[in-house]
Amino acid sequence: MDMKTGEMSGGCPFTGADSARSLLGRTNKDWWPDALQLEILAQGGKSADPMGEDFDYAEAFNALDYNALKADLTALMTDDQPWWPADYGHYGPFFIRMAWHAAGTYRTGDGRGGSSSGQQRFAPLNSWPDNGNLDKARRLLWPIKQKYGKHISWADLFILTGNVAIESMGGPVFGFGGGRADVFEPETVYWGTEEKWVDEGAETRINPDEGKAIDNPLAAIQMGLIYVNPEGPGGNPDPLLSARDMRETFARMAMNDEETVALTAGGHAFGKAHGAKPSDTFSQSPESEHLHLQGFGWLTDKEEIEKGHITTSGIEGAWTPNPTQWGGDYFRLLFKYDYELVHSPAGAQQWQPVNAEESDMAPDARDPSKKVPTMMTTADMALKMDPEYRKISERFRDDQAALDDAFARAWFKLCHRDMGPKARYLGPEVPEETLIWMDPVPAGSKPSDSAVSDFKSAILGSGLTVSELVKAAWASASTYRNSDHRGGSDGARVRLAPQKDWAANDPAELSKVLGKIDELRGDLSMADAIVAAGNAAVEKAAKDAGFDVSVPFTGGRGDAGDEHTDAESFEPLEPFADGFRNYLKTKATVKTEDMLVDKAHLLGLSMPEMTALVGGMRALGAVAGNTGHGVLTDRAGQLTNDFFVNLLDMGTAWSVVDDSQDEEYVGKDRASGAEKWRATRTDLVFGSNSQLRAVSEVYAENGNEQKFVNDFTAAWAKVMNNGLFGIA
Repeated sequence: MDMKTGEMSGGCPFTGADSARSLLGRTNKDWWPDALQLEILAQGGKSADPMGEDFDYAEAFNALDYNALKADLTALMTDDQPWWPADYGHYGPFFIRMAWHAAGTYRTGDGRGGSSSGQQRFAPLNSWPDNGNLDKARRLLWPIKQKYGKHISWADLFILTGNVAIESMGGPVFGFGGGRADVFEPETVYWGTEEKWVDEGAETRINPDEGKAIDNPLAAIQMGLIYVNPEGPGGNPDPLLSARDMRETFARMAMNDEETVALTAGGHAFGKAHGAKPSDTFSQSPESEHLHLQGFGWLTDKEEIEKGHITTSGIEGAWTPNPTQWGGDYFRLLFKYDYELVHSPAGAQQWQPVNAEESDMAPDARDPSKKVPTMMTTADMALKMDPEYRKISERFRDDQAALDDAFARAWFKLCHRDMGPKARYLGPEVPEETLIWMDPVPAGSKPSDSAVSDFKSAILGSGLTVSELVKAAWASASTYRNSDHRGGSDGARVRLAPQKDWAANDPAELSKVLGKIDELRGDLSMADAIVAAGNAAVEKAAKDAGFDVSVPFTGGRGDAGDEHTDAESFEPLEPFADGFRNYLKTKATVKTEDMLVDKAHLLGLSMPEMTALVGGMRALGAVAGNTGHGVLTDRAGQLTNDFFVNLLDMGTAWSVVDDSQDEEYVGKDRASGAEKWRATRTDLVFGSNSQLRAVSEVYAENGNEQKFVNDFTAAWAKVMNNGLFGIA
């Protein structure tokens, strides 16, 4: 096991998951079986989006009165509502938590989670224990969302509100980029397989003594948490073990030690934790509450709310004596006092300063004339007890300007990491500085049609095969993830570390192909040339099969260099499996066909697009390692529908080669018994699964040969052009 990556041997991105629910884990139907099921209304490709396909959110956002919106948000911070009074008369800390928890679900493993689509409105996130009472934060925002309507999405509003909250309390902000378009249904995301939430006794996901690590691509330590258990691993108040968990989970969310310390300290400079009473005295989560509560959950009793008897984490108290002012009190108190372990009124374990001076106590959240002790969580104590965290914490304690800058940058990264390239950012507060985690690519220039045509002719006459050119283009473009908009063909990072050395890319062959492309590309960027070479190969393969097609090409990609590339941050993009190339690193607990579907989803592909691409890649012989698996044709290199015709041929009988692996299959002639083909699970699923077989049958039918070529070409172009933001 690698504790840095959390991977078990083999590096499967879904280690330990129950294979029957490998990519889903516990679904909303599992958690809330009695909830209204709306999936039937999405059948037949019907969209849940009421805005329609023609709605252009960027256009709507650019017409927003941005300054007026920020002024309204600033006024909201102190507009106390009797149905949910503001702690200390200021909603700022509450809204910071809302924004943090909207963004903090992001994980680098698959790029899912994060702030980009406003998922906090839907189950399961709207009912996670860690999101307790954030239903009220969203309702406080509703009048403003209603006022500005289509010009600001919920997803953007969550993050902008967090920024305004920080500014309203004197805190530092690095900038804001809009452009997060809302979705209107829960996204399918693997959140884990546990049967319980953290507040119900879910086990911690790290236990080195038992060889237990977090399943990739997960990041949180327990089911229903954003990051770590504030009481310590599984409720164990050991600061050093908490530091271990923090370092692991924040790394999986793209944060280093300095960013982790800055975010923790900066976030805890504001507001308080809530643990006034045992949690079992309160209501259920929003998703399981009664209809008349209209989406409210957890705490709904008017008298309890008025008294401030609120419980979310179970920990009670503020971190600093000035909970609505930015400053250095957090680190000052952390190092000034010794702390003792105590219990909150709700029974949670927390740390209290020993013999605290009255001036270092906090005001009561409802009665400013009353003083109460401050507190620290076990996670806070980790910043003092862990040697590496302590060094950073002491530096921030002694240098407020350094903390200001580090927190502002870390907060900006937290809220924008899943936004993708800076070209997607909208609004007047987009920062001038371009940061390395934005995966910057120098601007390219659009090549002329004649230059592209000349290059395509040259590369087809170079001696490179159709398979080699197709595989190189696929290796470059198929890294794209529509979850966080990373990867893709722009930048041509396939020629840089670590991508050039990925096993899935057949490094030796790739190096040869890229060398020849570089030699012949002329004025084309490498990024454009790699794609153009793949397009030329597809067009040739179609022509050789008797079809005249032209693959759509968009030029203007730039070439990234090592100085533009944080190589370590690209490691999570390495494919453990790529069914399109019939690549599998090693046998996994997750079915290979599940991982094909997962990759297709990240590429933004529909079922027919996925099917056409697999069949076409097999016909072109574009399989990893050139094994021939799945190349069900005698004319490899031609763009034919032979894969589907021969897969569905009843004259072939299939059998597994090795029962213990169940990955490789042999197809034999039913009459003679002679071997005809070799294939994998990823191939045979297109004849086994009823829905995939239905699509495959369409492509195998007489008269649909041209349709298949057209569908493959369109899907191929889609993958090649994924991620071309800012390129017309």
